[in-house]
Amino acid sequence: MTGLDQVDEVLAALADPMRRRVLDGLAARGEATATGLAGELPVSRQAVVQHLSVLEKAGLVSSRRSGRERRYRVEPQRLDATARWMARVAATWDARLDVIRRLAESPDPKPSPSTTASPTARPPR
Repeated sequence: MTGLDQVDEVLAALADPMRRRVLDGLAARGEATATGLAGELPVSRQAVVQHLSVLEKAGLVSSRRSGRERRYRVEPQRLDATARWMARVAATWDARLDVIRRLAESPDPKPSPSTTASPTARPPR
């Protein structure tokens, strides 16, 4: 899987507001079960398990068995990679916008022939 494919998976997983809440809750606790997370959210335990499954597939969380429970924790590597991609995109746009700003703020160059009216041209109506 390429880096951009991983970014796509992360962004798709984080597109859902409830998944972001699940991830935030998990990050705040460090490690938790689906039951523990569901107690803090307005959705069922089964819904939390489904959200955790999507987050795990995207590489944002990992799980381990602890007795009869499955404990989840945040895996920051994919978030870090996505943040680096977003920073590169932002830097590219910042550079482009800087060029536009410099062009807009620079003194006007000599007008081109297409922007000046010839003495024989009719005025616009």
